[in-house]
This record gives sequence, structure tokens and C-alpha cells, in this order.
Amino acid sequence: MRKTLLMAMLLSTASRAQTPGFNPNETFAPFTPSDAVNEYRSANGAPGPAYWQNRANYTIDARLDVAAKTLSATETITYINNSPDTLDSLWLQLDQNVYRRDSRGNIAGDRRRRHDFTEGYSIDAVAIGQGGTSYSATPLVSDTRMRIALAKPLAGHGASVKLHITYHYTVPGLFGGRTSWIDSKNGPIFDIAQWFPRLCVFDDIHGWDTLPYIVQEFYLDYGDIDYAVTVPADMLVLGGGVLLNPQEVLTAQQRARLEKARNSDATITIRGADELGRPGPAGERTWRYHFANTRDVAFSASRAFIWDAARINLPGGKTALAESAYPIESAGPNDWPHSTEYLKDSVEHFSQRWYPYPYTTAWNIAGGTSGMEYPGMAFDGIDDLGKDLFWITAHEIGHTWFPMTVGFNERHDAWMDEGFNTFIDIFESDDYKGGIYGPKRDPEYAPKGGNPVDEILPLLADAAAPPILTRADVIPEKYRHPVTYFKSALGLTLLRNEILGPDRFDPAFRKFIADWAFKHPKPSDFFRAMASAGGEDLSYWWRGWYLNNWQLDFAVTGVSYIDNNPAHGAHVGVATLDKLVLPTLLEVRYQGGATTRIALPAETWILGGHVELTLPGGPPIVSATIDPDHKLPDRDRGNNSIAPPPR
Repeated sequence: MRKTLLMAMLLSTASRAQTPGFNPNETFAPFTPSDAVNEYRSANGAPGPAYWQNRANYTIDARLDVAAKTLSATETITYINNSPDTLDSLWLQLDQNVYRRDSRGNIAGDRRRRHDFTEGYSIDAVAIGQGGTSYSATPLVSDTRMRIALAKPLAGHGASVKLHITYHYTVPGLFGGRTSWIDSKNGPIFDIAQWFPRLCVFDDIHGWDTLPYIVQEFYLDYGDIDYAVTVPADMLVLGGGVLLNPQEVLTAQQRARLEKARNSDATITIRGADELGRPGPAGERTWRYHFANTRDVAFSASRAFIWDAARINLPGGKTALAESAYPIESAGPNDWPHSTEYLKDSVEHFSQRWYPYPYTTAWNIAGGTSGMEYPGMAFDGIDDLGKDLFWITAHEIGHTWFPMTVGFNERHDAWMDEGFNTFIDIFESDDYKGGIYGPKRDPEYAPKGGNPVDEILPLLADAAAPPILTRADVIPEKYRHPVTYFKSALGLTLLRNEILGPDRFDPAFRKFIADWAFKHPKPSDFFRAMASAGGEDLSYWWRGWYLNNWQLDFAVTGVSYIDNNPAHGAHVGVATLDKLVLPTLLEVRYQGGATTRIALPAETWILGGHVELTLPGGPPIVSATIDPDHKLPDRDRGNNSIAPPPR
């Protein structure tokens, strides 16, 4: 009986069959995110109607002793408990304790295995201001955490308490990794980060989130930070936020140049190489900054800096300032004099494409701390140049979006901040000057520099490779970049390009960013947000790519003609031979040059692993190819194409 088709293809349930390694009941089983929907977190992935988070405001007065390499400070923390719970104690992070010889980070196998150490924080005094009274407290220090018991429990729904802490510590050398000091030709450079005790997050998922600081980074509440840093008078202190006293710490010429930079798309020198090495003023100066609605702050201090800046143009006519600081060693023609240009371009494009940059300044600073990010600030290497400087600048300032604005929990879910940030890097590499530094193919993520869907194949085939949804500290160093950065970023690329399409993905991703700006989303919120706003059941994708490390193997299994006559139509068999599935295309090429492309949604395989497609009559078929554009991470491309047998 001749079959007449009115559609490009017809799927017959009778033609479906199972294939080894694939079970539709497993691949397409319902996916329930681990965190339940409630009044705090909605079913559409947005914050719920009763969502809350606590707030910590800081006032800090610090002094940097350049000779002794120590920082001493007093801080006042105003902690606001917006939760519905009453708190009888507070937990704080003491990140400098990771540099102690007996820290968990050292003993548990920190990837930066240290041979140099400090004594960590010395907590000199703690006092609590509560209910109009003040009293001393004896803190309990446990590795990189500190517990402070309250004499009177802190009520919820907006009640507050003040903590007054006096402390000091030795600034680590290059072994500090994320914070350090290093000598340069014109003096030491201090990259000061994780430099004050900070409140742990108390949230609706974990209560107090007190994971120790082992390898992974940070999880912090938002607040305003007012800080003052006293240094020798010939040093610059360049920090996140707004400089409050430029008249006291900058020359008239520097202030004039800064004003010019605020109105210039070209880079303006604020402090030039000709100003280095001159005798500076004696005594000390105090630099005062205010950083609003931030989860952290860092600064760098040195007398060795060249400093330049340019205007950043933001959506809605707003502006910010891109600023770079670097020693004379980094001032070669292909080196750091391009940093501000790279910084400006990255912030402008990230703002246009995803979400407006929220701060007034964006810094890139060359020192001993290479490749580290803090709100509105990147610490990069003195030796970075060319495309490497461009890539690391874009990546580190990109962290202002993830996790500084969208406040991911990096201690648990490093794949969210690193992977999401690597994903947006791809677009900046394509955007900058028509893609002269694109495509983004960092050799650390893809050593062969080829098609990323091929570069991921060894990871997917590795039975020891952890899934993305693994506690970050558990992922061995061997897999940290492949899983946390590369696989996470490629997952978003495949979701955008192959599953949802840019027209659905981009608005959904922007909505997720806007919904969770300055809040604390979890993986469950992201999964729900993209499925809801993207208009697609993505259970198979979350399970296969994120919860598991599944592989994909599509195949064309055969081509035959109805009644052995191509004019009567043809059957084309396609199969999925492994657990991971994705939407794809089947391309059929005919004698004479005609080509037909048939879209195969992920649900093609929802009832079985083998499907026979019936095509209308036409010329003889030359070939049938699945995934003809090589867009998918198919582990065996040798079975992707087939030609019909001779008639």
C-alpha cells in the first residue's frame, strides 16, 4: 500500500524500539529540584512573595604597616535580621585563618598546597551593642569561622545588633593566592582581600551557612561598606566603591585628570610613569571609601602604580569609570596600557546584553594576585598581556555579574558563578573589535582548541568525572576547570543554541538575573526559572547534563525506499544509543542537489530509542545525516551518516 504524506515526516509509534544504553523512562523521568517551592521561592524560579535575606553593614578603620606587612583594624558591623527566626548567636567568616598551618584548607588538600603560613587573624576584642547596652563577648573560633553568642537573642523581622571587633593579621605573600603582597621595581604592591571578619549567610535553605573555607570561594550577604585605610602618604589606595576624600589624597592634577576621564571614551592617564620614583610626601594619609549594596570589598595599595581610566557607557544614559593600575614592569605596548580599554568594552557589552553594571567604578589591578575577582574589581597578573590579558580581564570583571550581583553560594555551587561567567565571556570575545580575540577558547578548558562539543567528550566518557551538581569542595583539581567552568558554560551554550534558541533563552536568562540581582538564588531556582520562562520541560537536560555525566550517541540506522522506489517515499531509521538526548536535525540529501532538513525534538525519543521516519517520494537519496552541523557532543560521529544501499 502506497503511503501519501502531507507532512515532511511521520513518526509511527509502532516503529519505535528500545536501544541498548537508553531507557526513556530514565531519561524523561520527572525532575524535581532539590529545594521545595514555598512562600520564599516560587514555582517559576523567582523570589517568592515572602522572600527575605539578612543584611550586614560595615564600618572599618584599617592601617597597613608596609614594613611589617601587617594590617590592623577596628570594624563595626550592623547586622539586620530580616528572617522570621530568632538568633541566639552569630557566625562570622575568618578567611585569613586559611593561611594557618593547622587550617582545614591546608590539611584537607587545598590545591594551592602551602609551604608558607601566617598565624591568621588575631581577634583582640569583641563587644556587642544591643538594646541600648554594650558588653564584651568571648568568641569561639573554629578554623575559618567564629561564633559569637548573644546575651539576648536577636529577634527577626528587622531587628538589629552591632558588633565591634578589633583585630590584626599578617598579609600573606604570594602564597596567599587570592590576597598577597609582591615587590616591584618601585615598591611593594599589596592586594588586600578577605581582610575583615564578615558575617556568614543565614538563609532559608541552610540556616547558618558555615562551610569552612577550604578551596572554594565565598557566600556573603549584601550591605553598605564604609572603610578607611591609613598608609604611608606616598602610596595610592585603590578600592571598590566611591572615594570620599579625593581632595585629601590626590593632587589637583590627578583630580582634574579623573574628571576628564569621566567624560572620555579614550583612556586618560591619571598617574603616569614619569611620576614614579619621585620622593613622595612624608607621614601618612587616610583614604576613605563608601561602597553601597555590596557583598564584599577589596583594595590594592602601592607607590608603584601607573593609573589610567576611561568612561563606561551604560544603558539608560548612565556611566561608570573603568580604571586600571599597574607597575612600570607591565607598561609594555601590548600589555597593561590596554587594560582599561578591555575593561570598558567588557562592562559595556555585558551591560547591554545581560544586565546593567551596578557600580560606579570597575578596577583592573596588576599585582601578585593573578586572576581573582571581588565586587567591581579584578586582580590580574603583572605578566599578563595581549589576548591573555583581554580574556582574564573580561572573565574577572564578568564576576561582577556572577556571583557579585546574582549572589550565588560559591562554597556549594562553584559551577554557577564560574560556569555562568565563562558563558558570558564567549560573547565578549566575539564582540570586542569584531572578534579579534575570539572565539573564546581558553586552552585550560579546551586544550586542542577545536570544536567545544568535541573537547567535552573525554570528560563525558570519564567514569570518575563528577557531575556538575557535586559539592564544590569534593571536585578534585583534575576536574575543577573541566566540570565547574567548561561543562557548566557549554551546558548554557547548548541550552541557548540547541534547546531553547536565543529568542527564548536570552529573555529567560535576563529575567533570572534581574529577579535575583542582590539576592541568593539556588540551583533549583535557576532550573525552574529557565524552564518556566523558556517554555520547555527541561527535565531530561537537567538530569543528563547536570545531575549526571551522561553521554550522547545519535545514529542513522538505515535508509530504504517504499516498494524499492524512491518516488514512493523512503524510510529513514534514527536512534539514540546512550542516555543523553538533545534536539537535533536530520539532513537528507538527494540526487540533483536538493536537501531537506527535519527537526527532531528531544521528545523524538520519549517512547523509545529507535524511530523510523517516513519521507515523501522524490529523487534518490544520496545520504541521511543526523546533526549535520556538528553542534552536539556526540561521542561517535562515525554512525551519524548513512547512504541507502543500491537498488
